[in-house]
Amino acid sequence: MAVVTASSSSSGLWVGHSSTLRFSRPPVFGIKAGRICPFTGKKTNRANNVSFSKTKTKKLQHVNLQYKRIWWEGGKRWVKLRLSTKALKTIEKNGLDACAKKAGIDLRKK
Repeated sequence: MAVVTASSSSSGLWVGHSSTLRFSRPPVFGIKAGRICPFTGKKTNRANNVSFSKTKTKKLQHVNLQYKRIWWEGGKRWVKLRLSTKALKTIEKNGLDACAKKAGIDLRKK
């Protein structure tokens, strides 16, 4: 592995260059939430776009996630959630407490 160094006389900086390039992942700053519904577990689907000539190209089918403020009767307060529209229908049908218990979600932390 050959290392080439050069110095700049005006700034006094050393610049190193390696003949073998190494690519690393960029640093991660914080945690990014994925597009996953916490109630239903729905996540992005990988599918194909099929043209008339049968050429297949990859596409992503994202979950229909919505930010909703839902009244939690057990805690007597509003809870902000990011959930899919399917989960929203299920919560309207069965109630927030039942859906959260089934999904293993602690609403006190939300």
